[in-house]
Amino acid sequence: MNLHPVIVGGGPAGMAAAIELATHGVHCTLLEEAPRLGGVVYRGPLRDGVSLDYLGPRYSEALNKLHGEFQRYAGLIDVRLNHRVIGAEGFKALMLLNADEQLREVSYSHLVLAAGCHERSVPFPGWTLPGVMLLGGLQLQIKSGAVKPPGPVVIAGTGPLLPLVACQLHASGVAVAGVYEACAFGKIARESLALLNKPQLFLDGLSMLAYLKLHRIPVRYGWGVVQANGEGELDIVTVAPYSSTWEPDLERAEQVPAQTLAVGYGFIPRTQLSQQMGLEHGFIDDGYLRAVSDAWQQSSEAHIHLAGDVGGIRGGEAAMLSGRIAALSILMQADLLDCSTALEYRDRYRAQLDRIIRFRAAVDRYTQRGAGQTALPTADTVICRCEHATRADIDRALEQGVQDMASLKMRTRVSMGDCQGRMCVGYCSDRLRQATGRADVGWLRPRFPIDPIPFSAFQNVGTEALRHD
Repeated sequence: MNLHPVIVGGGPAGMAAAIELATHGVHCTLLEEAPRLGGVVYRGPLRDGVSLDYLGPRYSEALNKLHGEFQRYAGLIDVRLNHRVIGAEGFKALMLLNADEQLREVSYSHLVLAAGCHERSVPFPGWTLPGVMLLGGLQLQIKSGAVKPPGPVVIAGTGPLLPLVACQLHASGVAVAGVYEACAFGKIARESLALLNKPQLFLDGLSMLAYLKLHRIPVRYGWGVVQANGEGELDIVTVAPYSSTWEPDLERAEQVPAQTLAVGYGFIPRTQLSQQMGLEHGFIDDGYLRAVSDAWQQSSEAHIHLAGDVGGIRGGEAAMLSGRIAALSILMQADLLDCSTALEYRDRYRAQLDRIIRFRAAVDRYTQRGAGQTALPTADTVICRCEHATRADIDRALEQGVQDMASLKMRTRVSMGDCQGRMCVGYCSDRLRQATGRADVGWLRPRFPIDPIPFSAFQNVGTEALRHD
């Protein structure tokens, strides 16, 4: 067969898939929309010579190991940076915007979708103020080595990323005013046994808490954000203790001076491309969509594989393992690896992956969002930034009997802007599921192009064959 695999996404999943293919002598093409490989986790500094000592030796070791192994096989990997996939033509071709901002159709024999994830947005009064940002975006800033946020910084949300970023910020010289974890400490403690599936990560978490205590950075469990205030930019963050279902106790609210508020409530699989292709999808327990794959990372189309967070949020190490398994499947389909050998490799990777999945399940349980969080926005709080739809607009549509996402979109214009619902879909889905009592209220299927493109891109539209002799 004429083998020309294409990988979409140059993060840890895509890089690992390319390495595994190259290990067996197979050329591939890797499409990455950013100017550097590694994804958000392992992209490294934007400029050479920048030291990231404040991120810790373990991070530097993992980053250097991944990029070093990738470099050893660089001759077999055709890396296309600044190439953004904006749509698909069935199950055999992609439409992309290349580095010269020209549209090209790209064919493939096998595809690995390693599109990653994007952050979950949680609306509250003041969340659109300058100085309020998502936690992953702030971490990308400090990992790039290009800019640091102004302090003091308040970190609020839920999950293991909160203390990690707090430590990294402080080590880089930024003042941290406090960390506010919405989950109660007892609920986290009950997951200790499951968290020990990754003992090093568990110990790292304890050492981070010790670091924060040593440097007198308060960590408050069962507390969360209520609102952000400021004249033109952030200067005060209001926080309060949360109930078990995350309703804030406003009588005990406190105001914390801050120039930056980093809010982190986890991530959502980036399914825009997999949806547009028509692959099979299912819902995660918290109501978010993910693409479905089997034990070989095969999607509902056997020659299209899923790797990394597009199939569910599990982190960088799991992403690399799933990328390698996807590559093994391609090698087996192309008769370059016999079934027994491929199965032996897969089982080895799968054993490591299963431990991460058990660890991640514990994290998912304690970070499960409380229903009270959807009540944080006031009537005039903007929910959809693109179309300026407010909570009052959402409330009115629900009162009028709207039952699903498609109807809510038509009634309020949510998701009709450039981001196609990336910012507002989470809140809208939560509200609909609460109002209807149904787990499945539909999803917003993306339209072509997935991302905005310049009119000049339509000049000299062509086909780019990514085949290797």
